[in-house]
Amino acid sequence: MKIDVLVAEIGSTTTVVNAVDLGGSGGIPRLLGQGMGCTLEDPGDVTVALKSAIRDLALKLGKQGPDDLEWDLMMAASSAAGGLSMSVHGLVYDMTVRAAREAALGAGAVIKIVTAGEMTQSDIEELRRVNPKIILLAGGVDYGEKHTAIWNAKMIAGCKFRCPVVYAGNIAARSEIRQIFEKAGIKTYFVDNVYPKVDELVIEPARRVIQEVFEQHIVTAPGMDKIKTMVNGPIMPTPGAVMEACKVLWPALGDLCAVDVGGATVDVHSVAKGSPEIQAILEAPEPLAKRTVEGDLGIHVNARNIADLAKGRIHLELGFDPEPVLASLEVIPKSDKQVKLVSYLRDIAVSTAFKRHVGVIKHLYGPQGRMTVASGKDLSSVKLIIGTGGPLTRLPGGEEALSVLIGKEYGKELYPAAAQVVLDTQYIMAMCGVLSRRFPEQARSLLLESLGLEL
Repeated sequence: MKIDVLVAEIGSTTTVVNAVDLGGSGGIPRLLGQGMGCTLEDPGDVTVALKSAIRDLALKLGKQGPDDLEWDLMMAASSAAGGLSMSVHGLVYDMTVRAAREAALGAGAVIKIVTAGEMTQSDIEELRRVNPKIILLAGGVDYGEKHTAIWNAKMIAGCKFRCPVVYAGNIAARSEIRQIFEKAGIKTYFVDNVYPKVDELVIEPARRVIQEVFEQHIVTAPGMDKIKTMVNGPIMPTPGAVMEACKVLWPALGDLCAVDVGGATVDVHSVAKGSPEIQAILEAPEPLAKRTVEGDLGIHVNARNIADLAKGRIHLELGFDPEPVLASLEVIPKSDKQVKLVSYLRDIAVSTAFKRHVGVIKHLYGPQGRMTVASGKDLSSVKLIIGTGGPLTRLPGGEEALSVLIGKEYGKELYPAAAQVVLDTQYIMAMCGVLSRRFPEQARSLLLESLGLEL
């Protein structure tokens, strides 16, 4: 059986392989099937899980085994081997650091350390401890202050890190920073300044390069060093792939957001211009595409922490004592009580993560009286909320968990005023994000089908 494209989603515990028929000339693309393997079967070699998932796919397609399948291209999204771990270093936290952080998160990074201003020896020691895969260095508007970026480059170079550096700061410091890293033998990528002028964000060039650097260097990570023996197409960090899926939908569907609920984190992605009225009073610029990641809300890893957010009412609302269930909670809930508990925790995690993502209206008072300003991401114009991740798409009540995010009347938060809620029923957002790198129209078509939408 000849398959056009295989797209793998390699997680820390499971690996899924999707078989895609691109539809030929003018045809309709189809998801032919999905196979699953266990990444933990051999953490030292991700190809073991890939081969296992392909065997499972072959059986589901009615074939005897993987030898009955052929394909031209295999692409992948990966959060295995720690995902895209990064550090971010800039000048002023609310300006260049924030802009650099937005670029890193939008690329799908797990940010391990953030520093503002001149790095100290303790910063360097922490950087050594977290050992990021990529370092993002920024600082200063173009032709403005450049001493801090140069100082930080010297501090990083002095550590003789093996990981690459992406420089996205003041272009006036490029020449000296290039010399510093070349002398230290550190591979460096230079991109447009993420904060070239006051109140101007330019994060897309940095975001693209970060994903390209990830693809080049993830193949050397433990467990991933054999991946190129099977994957001959693009490799993206999984959260970045979900963001790409949102971005491929945006031109057709307008302002939207996606909530991705996982066992370790809850990610909220939004691609939204917001309303002109709010844009006019924003304290600081916001990117068109924004991602926030909540590491304390993972449904499995942080189950007890989420339960604590219920403030003592959890046993009343569940109708049973959650403690014994929490103590034996499985990654995939099986019993009725586990399903009910995980669904309850999911609802709390979704509301909490979304509240942290959404912007707010603030009233400031000065000599001229009260002034109204907005801070953060304006989602009032969002017309579509997408749910993805197992707890939203595989457990009952996913749409209801998202519906409560619409039309909030708190008076301060910039929630969607009116929006449609849909679920990624086939659980393919990350897959479609990767596919969009080569086949954007086919990726959009498959994703719309999974969401139950038509243009």
